[in-house]
Amino acid sequence: MGRPPFFAVLKKSGIAFAAMVPLLLGVVGLVGIFQVTVTPEILASLFGGNPLADTLTGTLAGAVAAGNPLISYILGGELLRRGISLFAVTAFILSWVSLGVIQLPAEVEIFGGRFTLYRNLLSLIFTIVTALATTFTLLLLS
Repeated sequence: MGRPPFFAVLKKSGIAFAAMVPLLLGVVGLVGIFQVTVTPEILASLFGGNPLADTLTGTLAGAVAAGNPLISYILGGELLRRGISLFAVTAFILSWVSLGVIQLPAEVEIFGGRFTLYRNLLSLIFTIVTALATTFTLLLLS
């Protein structure tokens, strides 16, 4: 039993990729729509000042508003300038990068439902824990 020929593997990979293209284009389109429609003003209106509630809200908002990590830092700076708590902004940035409700269908298709569920649950838990720990540490140090 030898290795399959290179071109046979390449053809099989190309067919698998072509089957995923419509799903990937849909995810890219949804991310683009969210980046255009979710403005800093909309995000700022979600937060009330309670550290735990702001952390949870920031986590959920970041998970839904998935996009480019570089944009999350710019958006985080805008939110801080508008008086949003560091709890909310830290949770928002962490979940923006590590969670992604929009990408769930593609992730399930590529990695499977069980892996996607575990990855997202662990990311959700550790996003909240990390945001709280980071913010409390910064408050203690300042």
